Amino acid sequence: MLDRLKADVRTAKANDPAATGTLAVLLTYPGLHAVWLHRLAHAAWGRGFTLTARLIAHFARFATGVEIHPGATLGDRVFIDHGMGTVIGETSVVGDDVQLYHGVTLGGKSSKPEKRHPTVCDGVTLGADSTLIGDITVGTEATVGAGAVVVDDVAPGTTVVGVPAEPVDEPDERLDGEVSCDDVIAA
Repeated sequence: MLDRLKADVRTAKANDPAATGTLAVLLTYPGLHAVWLHRLAHAAWGRGFTLTARLIAHFARFATGVEIHPGATLGDRVFIDHGMGTVIGETSVVGDDVQLYHGVTLGGKSSKPEKRHPTVCDGVTLGADSTLIGDITVGTEATVGAGAVVVDDVAPGTTVVGVPAEPVDEPDERLDGEVSCDDVIAA
C-alpha cells in the first residue's frame, strides 16, 4: 500500500512540471486525493459496503471536484491533473499510467445494468474537457485531444481530436492494431 502511494506521488511529480516537491504534492493535489479516496471507496464497494462507498465518493467529489463512481476500476499511477469537473462512471475501467486533465468525462450510454462506460488502456492521455461515451475502448498509448467527443473505439497509439473525434495520425505501428486491452479488463 505504501509503495502504491509513493508511486502515485512520483507520478504526479513526473507529470507536472509545477510540482515543487513531495510535501506540496501530498497536501495540495486534489486529483491525487481523489484517486486515493476512490481506492478506499472502491474497496468498500467490492466488499458490499455500497452506502459507505458512496459516502466516501460523495465526500471526495465535495473535497476535490472529481467524481469517480466507487464501482469504477482505476489502474496504478493514474494521474488526474487539475481534476475539477472530471467524472468517471461506474463501469469505467482505466488502465495503468493514464493521465487525465480537467473536465474529462467517462460517461455511460445506457441506463441498463451492463458495461456502459469506456475502457481506457495503459498509457493513454485524455485531454482537457474530452468526453468519452459508451462501452468503447481507447487503445494503449492513444491520445484524446482537448474537447474531443469520442463515441467509437480508438486504435492503440492514435491521436484523435474533434467532435466527433477522428484520428489525426496513423496508429503507432509498434503497437498491436487491435483495440483491446484485455490485461486492463481482467484487473
